[in-house]
Amino acid sequence: MVERLSRSLRTACAVSLLTVATIAAAQGVRGDHPDTYVVKRGDTLWDIAGRFLQRPWLWPEIWQANPQIQNPHLIYPGDVISLAYLDRVAGATVQPGPRQDAAPIDAIPLSDIEPFLRDLQVVDEFEQLPYVVGMEDDRLRAVDGQVAYVRGLAQAQPGERYTVVRPTTRYTHLERAGLCCDLFHSDDLDFRGRRTLDFQQYWTNVTFPDKGQELLGYEMVRVGAGTVTRGEVGGIQVSTLLLDEEGHEVRIGDRLVPVNAQPYDLQFFPHAPRVQTDYGRARVLAVADMLTSGGPRDVIAISVGRREGIDNGTVFSLWREGQSTMDRVEKGPDRDPQTVFFENKVRLPDEFAGHAMVFRTYDRVSYALVMDSIKPTRVGYHLKHPDAPY
Repeated sequence: MVERLSRSLRTACAVSLLTVATIAAAQGVRGDHPDTYVVKRGDTLWDIAGRFLQRPWLWPEIWQANPQIQNPHLIYPGDVISLAYLDRVAGATVQPGPRQDAAPIDAIPLSDIEPFLRDLQVVDEFEQLPYVVGMEDDRLRAVDGQVAYVRGLAQAQPGERYTVVRPTTRYTHLERAGLCCDLFHSDDLDFRGRRTLDFQQYWTNVTFPDKGQELLGYEMVRVGAGTVTRGEVGGIQVSTLLLDEEGHEVRIGDRLVPVNAQPYDLQFFPHAPRVQTDYGRARVLAVADMLTSGGPRDVIAISVGRREGIDNGTVFSLWREGQSTMDRVEKGPDRDPQTVFFENKVRLPDEFAGHAMVFRTYDRVSYALVMDSIKPTRVGYHLKHPDAPY
């Protein structure tokens, strides 16, 4: 009986030690952390978690160990956070600190994303929206303080405000069964919102016409706002819009949507994806204000959204797709790689580039902020679970 009890105790101790070691390894604790940390103005959730954890998207582990913070989603400057649990110190207690500010800290600096929250949106269609057909004095462009004439606002009343938006990009998805990855396109749109001819994608569009592509959405850019001063009266077939906000120049073809005072969230909490997407389905569609690549604090458009279970705060790791190359040792140095079938090439591994956090989601497209990177993030890169090893 004593021998059996001894074996049981040894087993229990081994399991306990293994559990503690596993949890500590899972947390990825950074060294030389203090026992407590006082939240400062200008801190972000990502920065604080990244300072003490190697994986900032595990920030709830810190807040859950601090019961003195009543709402773990609302951390304020002056709050004192206990970090003793990182070393498995039991019974550590911390009293709430004097809060220095009425506003809670954010997951990321709002200044990095607010222009994109305010000025970008993705819609499934826009042809039905009212549009600008002309400007006063037959101008080609109109700015703040000038008048634009709008068709499609038959019921508009003086005093109503509208945001002027411009369709700029069409995002599409093409499923390729049997091949490595699907194709994702971003097509530029002309002043009418029609797709412009892209010679780089010409043969793809010929081989796979529009009927085989899934529309992910149209990107609309805010260019200004205005107030209706006169509706369609006295036989006039347009409404008059007085532009009263500085922004881009308004042109013929720009669309109008009602002003939305607060159309976006201001609080984001980093977390890993709640739903695993198939390889190749989550890709970088575009890099905002860049041609094909960007780095930390740049905004990217990605090919997944609410339909795939993505929500604000979702963290992805970014990966350059491994190339399929011809084995020149096996095939010979003079062999043309174009003569080797895809299945006879050697697939190289994907290469890690960085992490990005989603801050705005639509049905099939989302926007994310690149949080950290070791190489530029480019159009076409894959998005995976933040802990993906390869």
